[in-house]
Amino acid sequence: MNVPAASVSARRAPGPPGRWGLRNLAGFARDQLGLLRGIADEYGDVARVELLGTSYYLVSHPDDVEAVLVKHARIMLRDSHSVILERALGKGLLTSDGELWKRQRKLMAQAFVPRRIQSYGAAMARVTAAGLAPWRDRAVINLHQEMSRLTMEVVADVLFGSGLAPADVEQVRESMETVNEFFANSPEAITMLPAWVPTPRNRRVTAAVGRLDELIYRIIARRRAGEAREDLLGTLLAARDDDGARMGDRQLRDEAMTLFLAGHETTALTLAHTLYLLSTHPEVERRLHAELAAVVGDRLPTSDDVRALPYAERVIKESMRLYPPAWTTGREAAEDVDVGGYRIPKGAQILTSQWVVHHDPRWFPNPEGFDPDRWAGERAKEIPRYAYFPFGGGPRVCIGNHFATLEATLMLATIVGRWRLDLLPGQRLTFKPSVTLRQAGDGLRVQLSARRAG
Repeated sequence: MNVPAASVSARRAPGPPGRWGLRNLAGFARDQLGLLRGIADEYGDVARVELLGTSYYLVSHPDDVEAVLVKHARIMLRDSHSVILERALGKGLLTSDGELWKRQRKLMAQAFVPRRIQSYGAAMARVTAAGLAPWRDRAVINLHQEMSRLTMEVVADVLFGSGLAPADVEQVRESMETVNEFFANSPEAITMLPAWVPTPRNRRVTAAVGRLDELIYRIIARRRAGEAREDLLGTLLAARDDDGARMGDRQLRDEAMTLFLAGHETTALTLAHTLYLLSTHPEVERRLHAELAAVVGDRLPTSDDVRALPYAERVIKESMRLYPPAWTTGREAAEDVDVGGYRIPKGAQILTSQWVVHHDPRWFPNPEGFDPDRWAGERAKEIPRYAYFPFGGGPRVCIGNHFATLEATLMLATIVGRWRLDLLPGQRLTFKPSVTLRQAGDGLRVQLSARRAG
C-alpha cells in the first residue's frame, strides 16, 4: 500500500555523530567517494550525515532510490547546492524548479524525440572521424583531453551546426574547462561564495561565463535573423509551449549552456573511462572490435547500426556502472517524508549516489570487476530496478539520456574501429569528483596504434 508523503514514521535515521559535521566535512574534502561508501556500509541504506549544520540523508537501496526519484517526486525539489550551478547555467533544466521547469521540460522535449535523436547520428560519427585526423600511429595522447576535445566538437556541431568556427569551439572548450575547474570542489563553490567577492577563481569563472555568453547570444541573434536549420538549436528556436509562446534569448542561452556542460562533459568522461577499461581488458577490447568489424566494417557507423551492436552497448553500460559520470544526485524534501522506514524532515537534503549503489555487491557480484556480460540475458534480469541509474530517474531523468547513449556508442565505434589505445605503464585512474566524476590530475596517457588508414 502506498503511504502518503505526509504520513511519516518517527524513526530517526542513524549516522556519524557530531552536530556540525566538521569531521564529516574533513572526510568529504579528503575522499568524497570513500566517505559515502563508508557511511552506507556502516549505517545502512538510509543514513543521516551532518555537514556544517546541514542534514544530508544518503539513500542507498534501489527501492528507496526509486521512492525519492519517482514515488515522491512531487515533493522533491532540486538540492540546495544547485544554486551555485546558476553561475554558469542560469535557469536551465538542471537548475530550475516548479512551473519554469515544467514549461522548459516540455519545450526541450521537442528536441529529443526519437526521430530527432536518430537524425543527429550522422553528424556524431562524421565529426568524430574528422576529429581523429590529427592522430598518428605510435603517437602518445592525453586520453581525457582528447575525449574532451572530440565531444566538444560533436556537441558544438549537433547544437549549432556549421555556425561555430574552429576558433569558437576552442574558446568554448577553454571556457568550459575554467567553469568545470570552478565546480571541482573549489572553496568558492563549496561555500557558495557570492560572485561579487573578487577572488582569483571567482574572477576567472565570471570572465569565462562572459565569453560563453557573448558567443551564444551572437549565434542566437544570427539564427533568429537567418533561415531555419535542422540542428538542435534550430529545433529549440522553433519550439512552442501550450500557449504558442517560444523561448526568449535568455532561456535559449541557459538551455544551450546546460547542453554544452552536460552533453560535453558527461560523454567525454564516459568515453575516457571506457577506453581506459578497454586498454586494461584486452579480451573485451578484441571482442568489441570484432563486433564492430562485422557490423560496420570500413564505413562510418550510423544510428541504424546501434541496434546491431549489443556488445558495444554492454561495454558502455558497464563502464557507466563502474565510473558513473554523474556520481550523485541531490534533492531537497519540500515536506516531511518516509523513506525506507525513516523520517526525513522538510528541508533536508537527500543524496542518491550512483557511485555507492553501482558498487554494492548485493546487486553486482564482484562490483569492482569490469564485466560487460553482467548486462546480458538472465544475469541482467536479476539486477533490481534503480540499482543502476546513471541518468537519474523519475520526472527529472536526464532529458538527453538517449542522445548521450547514441553519441557515446557512435563515437566509441568510430574510435575503436580505427585505433587501439594502450595505456602507458605506471598509470591508474583516480578521481577528483565535482559535479561530475572527473579524473584526478591532468589525464591518462595512451599510445595509439592504427588499425587501418582513414
